[in-house]
Amino acid sequence: MTLQTVARNLVGRGKGLLAMDESTGTCNRRFAALGIAQTESARCAWRTLLVTTPGLGACIGGAILVDETMRQRDAQGVSLVKRLGEAGIIAGIKVDRGTVDLALHPGEWVTEGLDGLRERLQGYAGLGAGFAKWRAVLAVSDAFPSHACLQANAATLARYAALCQEAGLVPIVAPEVLMEGSHSLQRCRDVTQTVLLAVFAALHTRGVAMDGMILKPNMVLAGLDCPEQPDLADVTTATLGCLLASVPADVAGIAFLSGGQSDAQASERLNAINAASRDGGPRPPWPMVFSYGRALQREAMAVWHGDPKHVARAQHVLRVRAMCNHAALTGDYEAGMEDRAAA
Repeated sequence: MTLQTVARNLVGRGKGLLAMDESTGTCNRRFAALGIAQTESARCAWRTLLVTTPGLGACIGGAILVDETMRQRDAQGVSLVKRLGEAGIIAGIKVDRGTVDLALHPGEWVTEGLDGLRERLQGYAGLGAGFAKWRAVLAVSDAFPSHACLQANAATLARYAALCQEAGLVPIVAPEVLMEGSHSLQRCRDVTQTVLLAVFAALHTRGVAMDGMILKPNMVLAGLDCPEQPDLADVTTATLGCLLASVPADVAGIAFLSGGQSDAQASERLNAINAASRDGGPRPPWPMVFSYGRALQREAMAVWHGDPKHVARAQHVLRVRAMCNHAALTGDYEAGMEDRAAA
């Protein structure tokens, strides 16, 4: 399939993405908080639960994996990548290797992983990946992000995306403006727009095909410590205005990250963003879907608790959460859908 076809299949069919690409360290920390064994077999059992959830393919078009998951097999010896394919879900791979301190810029970071990336991408394509993901993180304050931080992360995102397309993989480009801090909604909008303009300028310079890539941005939100938290309408207006001013119309799609939002907040805000055009607001040129990790997995992991007897119940919880976000793609999510589905 062409890059454009894969991108459309990921985000253009009324479906979102399941981000199950937590590092081993992050997954183990979440397990530890719930009293689950921090072992490779436990991680495989959890990921098997996710990818074999009945009906998940009706809401999820792609799943972002880590290297360990790309190579794992379930108890029947079937690869998890194959299980995803059987559900109609495209497997993708996180290829960045995390952040390091940006030299001479305390408090800011740049993402590493470009060394050997061409060969790694070819290997992942051979294992069945159809797309890849690279995350950059940018802190917000009166001084952050610096021009150096912007340019360093935009350049690495663009190099990554070009290498993906060379290897026949759709790149998910994920510049994340962090929620930590006391910054206002307007400050987040200004920073997010500046970041996106820098990223797309770098992508254009590298010759990346816009219709063969997906943007994974943050929603425009006030910092978690900001004393004035915006209402739903303000978040919707700020997010849409920012994206319309900075994202080229031919980008294949936008898949929002959930960041530090609660499960219900992530659904409610996505719903409002998609409902805006139906209610007379501007009509964006791209599908706007979800690429959620914790906001899809959190409750299901707590229900599972590492116990095989709880797999079916945990899968039901995951499916309900996915259905809520699926409804948000058409502006049809309503508070309380989770409770009605559980009943």
